Amino acid sequence: MSLRRLGTSLLLACGVLGAGATPQQTLVVAAFPAVDEIIRAALPAFKREHPEAQVRVLSRSFEDHHTVLVTALSTASNLPDVMVLEEGYIGRFAAGARLVDLSQEPYLIKQQQARFAPFAFSQATAPSGAVVAVPSDIGPGTLLYRVDVLKAAGVTEAELTQSWDSYIAAGVKIKAATGVSLLPHARNLAEIMMRAGIQPGDGQYFGANNQVLVESPRFVQAFEWALRLRKMNLDAGQTAWSAGWMDAIQHAKVATVMSGAWMQGHFAHWVAPQGKGLWRAAQLPQASWNTWGGTFYTIPKGSKNKKLAWEFIRFMTMNAPVQLNAFKSQAAFPALLEAYQDEFFDQPIDYLGGQRARLLWREAAKHIAPVAVHELDLEARIVVSNELNKVLDQGKAIAPALHDARLTLERLLRSGAAQP
Repeated sequence: MSLRRLGTSLLLACGVLGAGATPQQTLVVAAFPAVDEIIRAALPAFKREHPEAQVRVLSRSFEDHHTVLVTALSTASNLPDVMVLEEGYIGRFAAGARLVDLSQEPYLIKQQQARFAPFAFSQATAPSGAVVAVPSDIGPGTLLYRVDVLKAAGVTEAELTQSWDSYIAAGVKIKAATGVSLLPHARNLAEIMMRAGIQPGDGQYFGANNQVLVESPRFVQAFEWALRLRKMNLDAGQTAWSAGWMDAIQHAKVATVMSGAWMQGHFAHWVAPQGKGLWRAAQLPQASWNTWGGTFYTIPKGSKNKKLAWEFIRFMTMNAPVQLNAFKSQAAFPALLEAYQDEFFDQPIDYLGGQRARLLWREAAKHIAPVAVHELDLEARIVVSNELNKVLDQGKAIAPALHDARLTLERLLRSGAAQP
């Protein structure tokens, strides 16, 4: 053996990284904005705990991210080690048993269940009982309103929030006094009502026994109230994130917006920064505790580095400082309950005129009821929304609209259309 080969063998035998060192491992994490920024900000601290880890973040736009992951799961190719999913996609991705069940060894996530907002942990649980994801951030619902518009109309916050009847009545006063619409779209009110009063074990659109629920009284009521609001000319007819929606918010053409608590951060940073000091937050009307979205971390069964993937997920979701940093930088409201005791919740929010609104959102998070997820939730949302549009814009009667929605969803159930 030559001296060079002998030296190489000795290096390999002893380890080029030194005795007892761990070889480098590359962890691939697929995320979307602004979760990718949250992850990158946390990486230096994660690397201090796991110096052997090299983390590569794959970031795509929200829609492209989920579309690419559907394809990756379907073909079992080009899979990342960790996938970040938005709440609405959990049911679809859980179908087909392609995600690791984190309730099993060695993960045993159910031992940590009490640390998370109960409704969020429920969202991470598939109908089979498998826990396929860990919640990171949540979207407790809130009512954002313009104080200057309310003052001009002589309307109080209590009138907006006491009940749905008082909310509509306040809208009438606001419209008459200022010409400002009550909210961007009648659909916004219907979406809240469709999520209210769901029975334990049921999902929003599907029952515990897989029956379609869209002809139930809560859907009928939601459609009726939305149509009532439209006929009274109280909504601006602007779909969320459209140019018209942005314009309505930026130029005080709407008095209220109902969304997740994260919306305040969007308003402050890019939607309507010029509205600083003019908006306030309140609980949703009629104590309608609700949630908008949320972020979850999952491990696909095809991950090649499950042990490190789990360590990374634990770091991102069960680490109060990491959760709070994400809250402070990106308005990502923590799913981890122990983070709720931080003094940051008591601090005033400049954009909301110094209001301590995080205390409202913390209270809302504690009241939101768990709702079961279903693999067809995304499709059901589109089907019901399309039928509501026909009611609002084309004069279709409510009963046949919901009947047609039920028939469409039953066909999708029979075809198994949602499985990736």
